[in-house]
Order: sequence, then structure tokens, then C-alpha cells
Amino acid sequence: MTGYEAQAERTFAAVPPAHGKGFAGTWWGLAWLKALEDAALDAAQVKTGRRLARAGAVGAVSVRPGRITAVVHDPDRTAHRADVLLSELSGDQWDRFVAMAGERAGHVAALLDREMPTHLVEDAAAAGIELLPGLGDLEPECDCGAWDHCGHTAALCYQVARLLDQDPFVLLLLRGRGERGLLEELRERGARPARESLGPAGVAAAGAFAAAVDLPPLPPLPEVPGGPGGALSLDTVAPPAPGVDPAALECLASATAAEAYRLLVEALRPGHGQQSCEGELTIAQDAVRLAAGDPARDVAERLARGSGRDRDGLSRAVAAWHHGGVAALAVFDEEWRVEGEALARARAALENAWDEGERPSLQARGNRWTVVGAPSQLRLGRDGRWWPYRKERGRWVPAGGAAQHPATALACPELTVTDEAS
Repeated sequence: MTGYEAQAERTFAAVPPAHGKGFAGTWWGLAWLKALEDAALDAAQVKTGRRLARAGAVGAVSVRPGRITAVVHDPDRTAHRADVLLSELSGDQWDRFVAMAGERAGHVAALLDREMPTHLVEDAAAAGIELLPGLGDLEPECDCGAWDHCGHTAALCYQVARLLDQDPFVLLLLRGRGERGLLEELRERGARPARESLGPAGVAAAGAFAAAVDLPPLPPLPEVPGGPGGALSLDTVAPPAPGVDPAALECLASATAAEAYRLLVEALRPGHGQQSCEGELTIAQDAVRLAAGDPARDVAERLARGSGRDRDGLSRAVAAWHHGGVAALAVFDEEWRVEGEALARARAALENAWDEGERPSLQARGNRWTVVGAPSQLRLGRDGRWWPYRKERGRWVPAGGAAQHPATALACPELTVTDEAS
């Protein structure tokens, strides 16, 4: 979640629903929520607000000195403007805060790292400056007519806790100073933070669209390089430190370069923005992905253990990976019962795939159809595609990529050669 600062206001775009996720992970974000939950007279309204925020009912959030604002939608899509007020620090308090922060460069460095350490808040409190809200400091205003915190203002507070988690400057803006202005004051007073964001204020993509800011055209896409970077070599005279495996590091570096190259090629393809994001790999799947890079023998043995397979099983899993990545690996590993509509579609596809008298005799077991009298097999993926397999030394081995029709899969070259040889 990023925002843009225009004078003394920042706007943060709405975020999608966050089912099952906490609203705050930092201690200052939790302190913000405690100020809400301790002060609200009706706990049921707090629960309602939590549900609304988790369901993505809070629109774009505007943060400015003394006030946060957003439109919050009820489950029936009725929109309400919700505001939460927090007193600004006085000019004298800000002067003392800047003087205090300037004396300890660590305070400024922590803020620039988007952190609010406890010692910063404690030092501020010692100087008579309360940064975080306390009991009763968050004052609600909502057009639904509630005089205390309602579900709409509570939902807004939960959403702001997410913002505070990632950027404590949101709290400082609410207290009366924006990031740019505050850092300029620190510089004028002689503070030397490790890095200052005093350049031209950037504009986040979501904020730009929300604010209708005119942006220059995007630069042309870069050219795709000829391939990933060269292999890393850690073959040095000095022995490795205890616990460091150079071969494993070389394998990881090469695999990372290859994956980065693949992602770049995918990202530059037309229509990439309309494709769904890939899910995160499991440890077992990632072990197969790394093994597909042909690592050294000892590394391959470690990857086999990590994938829960023996060396032969890993070799066949790698063959599946080469034919179709995660989808092919799932078909290799899973044997599932085809029922209902999926079974009807599979039977129809098998009946219509060959002309009369040409259909091979198939023996079904779950999602696997084995050709009777031949070392060939078809496996049905959960997405309805068919994958060819051949039998080698009593084991089924992936023989090719997926096909929409079973006859096409069974006609793959590796199966044809195997059948003729047999």
C-alpha cells in the first residue's frame, strides 16, 4: 500500500479483501487498534468494523493533519462517509520532536526504514509529545448518525492500522507533519539521516489513477536478453566456512538467474497483465524445480530428500516438470477418482477421439487410462487436459506435454517410438 503526498494530504487506494489476515503486525499498529478497541462503547460495532475491513468494504483512505477519511460500504452496498479525528501536535511540540529526533540519528534512520522503534516513542513522551493515540483520542464522525464509533469508523481504523504497519509517517502526517516537510526540518536543524527522501515526491500508480494525475507515457519495454546470466563459480583456494556448501550455493544462484530470466520473458509477452498470478511453490515442488537445473550429484541427493522422493522418483518428477511445470508435476503425483461431470466429459472425449475401429483398448484406474497390450498411458489433469506416459523398467515416465484431446496426447512422438520398439 503506497500513497501520494500533495501538500499535506496522502491518499491510499482501496485494498482487496484480506480474509484470515491480521490488520496489524507491528507494535505501533497494534497500539493504534488498542486505542480504538478500548474506547469504543459498543464492542459489537468494533466487530462489525473488523468484518467490513476484512471484506474490502473500505474505499480509498485520505490522510491529512488531524483527520482520516474514507467511504465505507455496508454489505448491501450502501455508502457512508466515515471520518476519524486525532489532535494535531502544536508547533511547540513539533519543535521539541524535531530537536529530540535530530539528536539521535537512529530515530530518523528508523523512520526512513518505515519503522517506529519503542525508544523513539519513549523519548518523544519524555519530551511531552504523545505520538500514538491513547484512550479516547480517536474521535469518530460518520454520516450514518452514530455518536460513538460505528462499524464504518471502526472499519476505517482497522484499515489505517494496515497503513501504519507499512509506513509510520502516516501517523506523523495525521499528527500534523508530512514526510517531506518533516525531513526538511530535520535537515535544516543539522540532522544527517543515512538517506533522505527529499527528491521530487513520487506518485504511486493507484494514487495516480485515483487522483487523475497526468503522467508522462511509459518508456519502451526493454529488449529480452539472449539468456540468463552465466553460472556462478565459487571454486576458490580458501576453504568454505563451516556449514557453507559451495555446490548448493552455485545451484541456487544458477536457478535464480534462470527463474528471473523466465519471469522477465513472461512479463514482456503481450497479454501478460491479463494472466493470473502463479501460486507459491511448496517445498517439495521447489526441490523438483531446482533439480531440473541439473545440479551436482550431492546437491541432487539433497533435493531428492527435500522432495520426499528417491533419486529415481526425482528424475521422473523432473521429467514431468520439463513437460509442464507445476501442472505436469501434479498429474505425475496425483491419482484421483474421476466422477460426475468430469467423468462424463472424459468418456465423451475418449469416445470421439478416434474413428470407428481405431480406438485403442483402454483400462481405466482413477484418472489414468492404460493402453492394453502397450507401454502407454493417458493421465487426465484436473483442468481436463490429457498427458501421455510411457512405461520404462516397470515405472511410468512422463512422455510429453498436455493435449486437449486424448488421441493427440497418445500420438506424441515418444510414445510412438516406444510402442514401435516394443
